[in-house]
Amino acid sequence: MRKLILVAVLAAVVVISLGCISAPEKKQENESTLAAPTKVPGNITTLRIGYQPSTHQIAEMVASAKGWWTEDLKPFGVVTIQEKEFQSGPPEMQGMLAGALDVAYVGTAPPITAIAQGLDAKIVAAVNINGSDLVLGPGVAYSGPKSLEGLSIGTFPPGSIQDIVMKKWLTDNNVDISKIQIRGMGPSDAVTAIEAGKINGVFLPHPSPSQIVLDGKGRSVIQSGQMWPDHACCSLLISGKLIREHPDLVNQIIKTHIKATNYVNANPEDAAKIYANRTKQNLTVVEASMKNWDGKWVSDPAIQVSSTLQYAKVDKDLGYINKTLTKEDLFDTSFYEKAKA
Repeated sequence: MRKLILVAVLAAVVVISLGCISAPEKKQENESTLAAPTKVPGNITTLRIGYQPSTHQIAEMVASAKGWWTEDLKPFGVVTIQEKEFQSGPPEMQGMLAGALDVAYVGTAPPITAIAQGLDAKIVAAVNINGSDLVLGPGVAYSGPKSLEGLSIGTFPPGSIQDIVMKKWLTDNNVDISKIQIRGMGPSDAVTAIEAGKINGVFLPHPSPSQIVLDGKGRSVIQSGQMWPDHACCSLLISGKLIREHPDLVNQIIKTHIKATNYVNANPEDAAKIYANRTKQNLTVVEASMKNWDGKWVSDPAIQVSSTLQYAKVDKDLGYINKTLTKEDLFDTSFYEKAKA
């Protein structure tokens, strides 16, 4: 009898001991299971795209009007496309720094300043090259860069494409920039200012130059491609978070951008109508702009690397940034290469 009791007691001790050993293992397994979802990125249901009301970025508007953003990105879980308009690149980059954008159609220069300030993003595709004009008001004489001294010129804010291109052009031509009143402003404010005679000229992306000329309030004296041949203008910028966590989605975004860019080049008349409907700008102005500008819609980021690195150097020379940025800091061309393949 005693032997049976002893066996029973020993058995109970073994069961309890096993319970004490196995319970923590079970708890650890449950904790790992609960923690796992936080390590796996969730689906992106809303994609936030920034853009500007310029014909430079007409590919974004075509992709939207044709329903390609919605149709192409739906298989990746995206159900809502939020498009946010900005008047120029610097405020658009402030929005991206604040986490309000996933994708940005933006001049190639503003991301340089933003990335130097800590923005986690990369240029993944090109959007266009050239495409801005220096327009002077009626009666304002022009005989070259030096003749701008003493004038007031409205252009996009410091760090923008137009700001960098114009200041580099002036410096290269031995013009003292401090002798020109360069006023940072958005396109609508700049057009209003020159047409009201409050400033002598503007340096703006299209279609604003064509609007001023058709209104009889100014004339184009030089185009940006003459100032800096084939310079990078707008680009497609995507957040680092999206790149790391949703590479397949990024790949499709670039494919859709390429498709829209090709459509614009093949169907400029329809693209002009899409732009006019989207921005409520006069179709005649838009058509004249697309006919007379010196820009070109492109998608290959390799086209923009060289001039973008020159922008970064000018930025540093002007004191906009305090570090030297490399191609690796600014670009990720692997997605474009994969999309084209």
